[in-house]
Amino acid sequence: MTEREPDYRIEQGGGVPRRDMGAVETHRPPERDVEITGIETMAIAGNFTWGIVKVGTDAGVYGLGETFRAEAALDMADRMDVDLVGENPLDTHRLRELLEQRYTGTGRIGQAAFTAIETACYDIKGKLLDVPVYELLGGKYRDEIEIYCDTHGGESLGAASEHDPREVYTPESYARAAREVIDAGFEALKFDLDVPTHADHDEANRRLDNDAIEHKISLVEAVRDEIGYDVDLGMDLHWNFTVETAIRLGKKLERFDLAWLEDPVPPEKTAAQKRVTEALDLPILTGENLVTTAQFNTAASEGVLDIAAPDVNKCGGLGEYVDIATVCDLYGVPVASHNISSPLGSVAGAHVSAAIPNFLCMEFHARDVPWWNDLCERVAGSGPILDDGSIDLPEGPGLGVRLNRDLCAEYLVDGHELIV
Repeated sequence: MTEREPDYRIEQGGGVPRRDMGAVETHRPPERDVEITGIETMAIAGNFTWGIVKVGTDAGVYGLGETFRAEAALDMADRMDVDLVGENPLDTHRLRELLEQRYTGTGRIGQAAFTAIETACYDIKGKLLDVPVYELLGGKYRDEIEIYCDTHGGESLGAASEHDPREVYTPESYARAAREVIDAGFEALKFDLDVPTHADHDEANRRLDNDAIEHKISLVEAVRDEIGYDVDLGMDLHWNFTVETAIRLGKKLERFDLAWLEDPVPPEKTAAQKRVTEALDLPILTGENLVTTAQFNTAASEGVLDIAAPDVNKCGGLGEYVDIATVCDLYGVPVASHNISSPLGSVAGAHVSAAIPNFLCMEFHARDVPWWNDLCERVAGSGPILDDGSIDLPEGPGLGVRLNRDLCAEYLVDGHELIV
């Protein structure tokens, strides 16, 4: 790596500058003396916009990563090019700290951009060292990663906007969707339970009347009647309710032996979350809006969650994810990953899920994207990425997958250029 002059710039206002996490000098043999040459990005139109980041090197090897909140995070990743060109991608921990230092205050968007870049660096590292990413994260506890299917509201939200919600979100539609998911090979699933009951429901006050609660109970009861109790079943409330409504609803749900009740109250209301968690005899899952190890440490130590749900592609990177899982494990909290990504991001999630002891399952959110499995292919072995409700861990170097160039071109978001 090219030796750099120390940066002694004085910050505005005078005083001693902060420590600089950029490399000054490294000592590696030539085959590992690698430099980042640039960052490229593109967006793919799936059920969400999937943001893909490519990190190039002077070794003829590139890495790929995926980011949450695609457009904003991709723009930030592009700007990080100037900070990373000339750096060695093998220094994943140091580069993550470098970006955190230089982009302090960028919040979830920054963490999402860090995630994609750091994942791409792990992909490069695995390719250069000829090992799968999970080996770089400490090895594996499991070969297969259990996936739970987000089954949404049984029917489309678009249909509900044009009809009486009770005619769309019916016990029959929930039971039918649950049966389809189970028949597709999944052994775990969740539904949205914050779907409307009345067309004129007052969403602002976050409260449900008894009629609305009974409607929701009928949906859960229909699913359990259809698939039984040997299947893990979660219900998502999307932060939509008051403490009293969450508790009233949760008490009536206890008899259905749910795997979890997700995000019953707004995420920033820590005291409210704790009251709900303490009041209910069913697991409370939250965490997709927490993006650092420190935030998860606070949530776990204050008892606001029973199951943690860090998002695979916005929590800061695979290394940060391992740190989050370690902290959660100290408090006896298992991890069920939030994940709305393409196969690329899901495979990255599979590698880190294999490397932590307290993993439960990871989300699949693209049941309505028929070409999801075709967007990536394995570089070693064969078979789809997601099969029969699980991901068999890729064994190729790095992430072990490559993007399907033709599909990327077909679903490329307007204004973006193909980078693979």
